[in-house]
Amino acid sequence: MGGGGEGTTLEFTPTWVVAAVCTVIVAISLALERLLHFLGRYLKSKNQKPLNEALQKVKEELMLLGFISLLLTVFQGTISKLCVPESLTEHLLPCDLKDKPKAEHGSPSGESGSSTTKHFQTLFVSSISGTARRLLSEGSASQAGYCAKKNKVPLLSLEALHHLHIFIFILAIVHVTFCVLTVVFGGLKIRQWKHWEDSIAKENYDTEQVLKPKVTHVHQHAFIKDHFLGFGKDSALLGWLHSFLKQFYASVTKSDYATLRLGFITTHCRGNPKFNFHKYMIRALEDDFKHVVGISWYLWIFVVVFLFLNVSGWHTYFWIAFIPFVLLLAVGTKLEHVITQLAHEVAEKHIAIEGDLVVQPSDDHFWFQRPRIVLFLIHFILFQNAFEIGFFFWIWVQYGFDSCIMGQVRYIIPRLIIGVFVQVLCSYSTLPLYAIVTQLGNVMRKASAPQEIKPDDSKSNDIP
Repeated sequence: MGGGGEGTTLEFTPTWVVAAVCTVIVAISLALERLLHFLGRYLKSKNQKPLNEALQKVKEELMLLGFISLLLTVFQGTISKLCVPESLTEHLLPCDLKDKPKAEHGSPSGESGSSTTKHFQTLFVSSISGTARRLLSEGSASQAGYCAKKNKVPLLSLEALHHLHIFIFILAIVHVTFCVLTVVFGGLKIRQWKHWEDSIAKENYDTEQVLKPKVTHVHQHAFIKDHFLGFGKDSALLGWLHSFLKQFYASVTKSDYATLRLGFITTHCRGNPKFNFHKYMIRALEDDFKHVVGISWYLWIFVVVFLFLNVSGWHTYFWIAFIPFVLLLAVGTKLEHVITQLAHEVAEKHIAIEGDLVVQPSDDHFWFQRPRIVLFLIHFILFQNAFEIGFFFWIWVQYGFDSCIMGQVRYIIPRLIIGVFVQVLCSYSTLPLYAIVTQLGNVMRKASAPQEIKPDDSKSNDIP
């Protein structure tokens, strides 16, 4: 045993220390498990099946994290004993080799380990858990000595493996948190539309207004005036430009809501003019939430690819910050353009119509005639943005803001600004747009419809 008890095994650790640590860990774990259990019961009691399913998805993600943690812990000794020639570890590094002495200078362990994976300084862990870090360093030194006998270096040191462990945990937590925040703030925006629903319902109850003959001059209608920009190629280009800009302000107006609502009800609920479209839309959004809160297998592939591409001088994480930014603008523009296309269809065919202006929902307006592709893209956008922000905090916590792996300030600030912009725009514009526009497809989802509504089976389906 080293001085001060460093490196002490369980055989010579006081029993009260072991019992106290176990008590704290078990208590925290049980408290979290009970919290999730009672939250699930509460959602069931409120008949919130979609949100309860989303909670189950979160539990699955936590279980996956547990398996990953278990595998990393069980096989850490085996992995650290995998030895490779040192020349193989001198390529594709996150930091330049010239930064290695600077990163190792001042290490608490006072070692100059032979593994190139030990070129990062763990500032946060050393400040709050110095002993734990020294144990990792001792373990890494031991494995380095094992490989040194073979004139090789460890493939991955215990310390680097520990950092990878923390990164996976932070990534999952940040992703779930960002998804919840997006749906919560987006839901608040959508709930502001409820007074539009109430206003429309009140007008429908007004017998005099209902029985009064009505002729709608199409080109004077607010919905058409907002979205119809004339005929020809120039109008098509202006339509896309208008759709791009409109996602940043008043993405959905009252005339948009009323017209799209009427088009949906006329197509899917013709026998029920009092259908609560707002309630249906909220339930549909809650149903979709369970699809975006998880981390799918293809997203893990994305993580592996970008960890591989994080090479010194490439500024990979600066460039990938533009992926969710560009995709989000494309999705928002497309959703706005669907509304524009619906307006053009009516304006090009009619000058005046008897009754209210009605648009015709169709899958043809969406990419590949599949509205659900938009949900996949939103899922990817939220995950990639969470990955970007999570990676930043992981580097900050593990190695410090001035670490070589963090990069230069001129690359960091734009990444953070883009991340915040993506989160805000997705919450307050893109998600509400998605919630209403994707209902304008060929089918109505029965799983989202209120129990009192029985839509035509030929025009409805369950959520996949």
